[in-house]
Amino acid sequence: MLEKLAELDRRYEALTAQLADPAVLADHDRWQAVAKERSRLEPIIEAYRALRKVEEEIRGTRELLEGETDGELREMAENELKALRGRKAELESRLKVLLLPRDPNDEKNVFIEIRSGTGGEEAALFAADLYRAYTRYAERKGWRTELVSATPTDIGGFKEVVFMVEGEGAYSRLKYESGVHRVQRVPETESSGRIHTSTATVAVLPEAEEVEVEIKPEDLRIDTYGAGGPGGQHVNKTESAVRITHLPTGIVVTCQDEKSQHRNRDKAMRVLRARLLAKAEEEQREEIARRRRSQVGTGDRSERIRTYNFPQGRVTDHRIGLTLHKLPLILDGDLDELIDALATSAQAEELRKVE
Repeated sequence: MLEKLAELDRRYEALTAQLADPAVLADHDRWQAVAKERSRLEPIIEAYRALRKVEEEIRGTRELLEGETDGELREMAENELKALRGRKAELESRLKVLLLPRDPNDEKNVFIEIRSGTGGEEAALFAADLYRAYTRYAERKGWRTELVSATPTDIGGFKEVVFMVEGEGAYSRLKYESGVHRVQRVPETESSGRIHTSTATVAVLPEAEEVEVEIKPEDLRIDTYGAGGPGGQHVNKTESAVRITHLPTGIVVTCQDEKSQHRNRDKAMRVLRARLLAKAEEEQREEIARRRRSQVGTGDRSERIRTYNFPQGRVTDHRIGLTLHKLPLILDGDLDELIDALATSAQAEELRKVE
């Protein structure tokens, strides 16, 4: 590990020098690429240099102990040595995490697809709650959201809603939300006060670059039709809505949010690329799982991942056994505590694989 860190330190210094190079400064795209790589290395180098400094202090304290005869001074030095060794262990653990292979999708924008599951109108209302939670979370992070398509219900829910989140590290944080979310509460329409259980499914798809997914024009069927919903007379009189069917896989994407057919088609193609990429990656994960004879990490979204219990005001993530009694805050977009715990658990699992 130390050899790899020394190599990264040299790379970091080279990148720092490049940022001051007139040739790099004159090329905006190149400068951005260099700055991005340097920024990615910065936390690793900071921890590595802190480790080297602690190791020097440990060597100095050991030398002091070897020549010290005063009992009080020896005790002070031994206590400092113990603290330095603890700091060294912390830095080494941090570096192991920082050096874990990065998910190539972590920095990408994402499409989030929320669909109501079992529970009828109550499930649709819960889907709307989740939509609000994620858009509020995006606001807290300074990310941009954009609605792609929605199928609303008469009482304010969603049978389905698809939206995009654009921002640095969006996928790295939101990828843990894929799965079946369950809610337990008394619906407003329930006169007897009986608690109902409903579900909604969430799929988080990294946005695919055009070069990552090959889509042949002959594999597409593109239909246009008059859009419904909000937008007034213009939306309903023109065939601005777009439906794209990918014939080899049967994947269908619709978009009617924009008044322009061209923009709806562009959005629909972006969603299609993301779904095809997710499909290809899931197939790859399934193949790896078969080879390892293990179902761990298949990305199967049919499993229940989280329960939102309104009577007790708690949210439980079943994957890591974490319960938080802050349901209103979580549904208002305060998701960091949950996501941090899931990310830490995922890192620990990756560390177990490499150790």
